[in-house]
Amino acid sequence: MFFYAPIQAPRQTQYNGGMKIRLFQIDAFADQLFTGNPAAVCPLAKWIPADLMQSIAAENNLAETAFVVGSDDRYEIRWFTPVVEVDLCGHATLAAGFALMNHCDVKSNEVKFHSERSGDLSVKRVGERYILNFPADQTRKCQTPAGLLESLSEDSLPVIDCYRGKTDVMLVLECEEVVGDLKPNFHLLNQVDARGVIVTAASHEFDFVSRFFAPQAGIDEDPVTGSAHTTLMPYWSSRLGKTELIGRQISQRGGTLYCQALGDRVEIGGEAQTYLIGEIEVPG
Repeated sequence: MFFYAPIQAPRQTQYNGGMKIRLFQIDAFADQLFTGNPAAVCPLAKWIPADLMQSIAAENNLAETAFVVGSDDRYEIRWFTPVVEVDLCGHATLAAGFALMNHCDVKSNEVKFHSERSGDLSVKRVGERYILNFPADQTRKCQTPAGLLESLSEDSLPVIDCYRGKTDVMLVLECEEVVGDLKPNFHLLNQVDARGVIVTAASHEFDFVSRFFAPQAGIDEDPVTGSAHTTLMPYWSSRLGKTELIGRQISQRGGTLYCQALGDRVEIGGEAQTYLIGEIEVPG
């Protein structure tokens, strides 16, 4: 067990006409370092220009960088991939809650966030886990988008269903071995009509497994994707007839997610580990 001294310094400081911004790099949905999904977290005293946040995210070159600004009893939050701002990011929100509770001046076991794009969100600490509370995605059954199957595999895929959510497409396959063996052609996948593609199947060891591909957002394969489970959970909860499920994202790094369906909301939990604490020096 590690205990971290809270950092009381201002979230942004000025120097010689420039600015220093604290940065925490956290492995989210990780029960040990070098697993799960790494995210950068930058707490700010006030918002900086969006193009500067995008430049910082590109320099970090992680799947997402989260920027947070405290206001009264909650934090505003925004997320950037190396190439674009996104509507919702699970692992970077979990990382932000972890960083604020373990490294900053937040004394509570729950951090409330608000996103202009996704509404009210929260991260709650329960033992060693950090539990996201997110809105459930609204999905509809759809035809498989043109070119999707060809982009995922040169062989015929055993497809059960295809669904489209707010931004992503979810493809349900017959067996987890096929999900794990996929070797996508990301040039072709980048041309498919979907921001991201979730591929999932029932599992022998877990309730379900998944992988997530998003070349259009600058992420060929995301290691562990909290937001994808807002789409996965309503489907698997209905199909398996239970509200508490364990999902495993079977990327190279991998991560386990402990999920609960709450009607129009979803809880998504996992552990997190601190990898790096530093400062960004932005010239004036």
